[in-house]
Amino acid sequence: MPGDFGLLSPVTADPRRQSVTGDGAVVAAVLAVETAWVQVLESTGLAPAGSAATIREAANGEGFQAAGLAAAAQGGGNPVIPIVAKLRSLVSGRSPEAAAAVHASLTSQDVLDTALMLLASNAVAMLRGDVAGASAAMARLARAHAGTLQPARTLTQHSLPSTFGLKAAQWFHGLAAAATRLDAITFPVQFGGAAGTLAAGTVLAAKAGTDPFTLADSLAGNLGLAAAPAPWHTNRTQVTALGDALAALTDAAGKVANDVLLLSRPEFGELAEPRAAGRGVSSAMPQKQNPVLSILVRSAALAAPQQAAQLHLAAALSVDERPDGAWHTEWNALRTLLELAGGAAAALHELAAGLQVFPDAMRRNLAISGPLLLSEAAGAAVVPLLESQGGTANPRKGGVGNAPGGGKAAFQAIVDRALQAQAGTQGTEFARLLRAAVPETALADAELDRLLDPAGYLGENSRIVERIFAAYPQWVPEGGGHE
Repeated sequence: MPGDFGLLSPVTADPRRQSVTGDGAVVAAVLAVETAWVQVLESTGLAPAGSAATIREAANGEGFQAAGLAAAAQGGGNPVIPIVAKLRSLVSGRSPEAAAAVHASLTSQDVLDTALMLLASNAVAMLRGDVAGASAAMARLARAHAGTLQPARTLTQHSLPSTFGLKAAQWFHGLAAAATRLDAITFPVQFGGAAGTLAAGTVLAAKAGTDPFTLADSLAGNLGLAAAPAPWHTNRTQVTALGDALAALTDAAGKVANDVLLLSRPEFGELAEPRAAGRGVSSAMPQKQNPVLSILVRSAALAAPQQAAQLHLAAALSVDERPDGAWHTEWNALRTLLELAGGAAAALHELAAGLQVFPDAMRRNLAISGPLLLSEAAGAAVVPLLESQGGTANPRKGGVGNAPGGGKAAFQAIVDRALQAQAGTQGTEFARLLRAAVPETALADAELDRLLDPAGYLGENSRIVERIFAAYPQWVPEGGGHE
């Protein structure tokens, strides 16, 4: 049976999502625009009473098969032409007068652009539910693990102590920022007629003593879309803005997936995806439990930017009053972006809601570097003490001897020597060398222990989390993320 069901794009293979973005949804959106337009005409006396009901009845029939319409669309280069022809044919058998109102004063771009805005509005509304669920789950993780120590990693290496709560809050931050940007997008109707001049619309509207702008605004109201100040058929910023917002959403989701993929490796063991029957299996290795949700999110994040770039390319190559090919490349790129963002949001929601966190593994990995992670804090306290000793550490106590350049150079020599130790023992060696370099009379054991305690060097960790939540209150669940 012919058709595209997402077999090679599992992140988009969701019947629920296909219902709002698939070919059937495109046909339905075109028919909705045509029906809503006749409803406008009927309400202003430009179409006979009952025309909209007649057209709606015809549009809800069985005569619109996507496969046949797609083949017929090759003749005129867009799907509106065969859909309108079929609709007019069906309506004429019921009411020739109503058939005359079908597509009156419109052009294919008016209908297809408006239909795609309607389709996008429905798809974004659907994915927003998953975004809300994912962001709420991340807020709860941030609260629950506010004190769960974890090594921060920069350029793949341990850098400073941090918490998993802050990491989850930063996931929330990226997702909430992208979602807020998407919420700001409007979905306007397109109207302009054959060349963007509203010539035919002006003649039609004059018969009812009105103007085409009023008719277009009424169409927007009927469809639940935004009114547009003017035709935007050659100004594609509306489409590129939507594409950019969708790509930003997949970027944010991709960041989460990347972190989970790394930290769920057996060598790290800090996180694990939620288990589900049949998920993560291997065709050859029974023991495998692959992080499939993260893989699907990452696949969407890798694919989405190219689709957004295609929208910009189409906009940049827009010529005359209807582009010859650039506009056509926009349709599928936008729909694919909607599908990728929707698929990523759904997988991210499930991932965040069921994410398994292993604090013991985080602490174990933190201990690999141990006190060495506190070298920044220790240096601030120890360098002045070494300066007072002339930049000298006592070699007889395992120190580093004279280090030219003063206390800072002496401290760096301690760090360098610690780094030469076997991996996993470097932190212990760093602490030993520090103790040997600085007399206890200058730095008591208790104070040195405090300097080397990772829980004491978290900066503004908690305040950062609170500021993130305060910036995006609409995405924080009731209770502020508390369990």
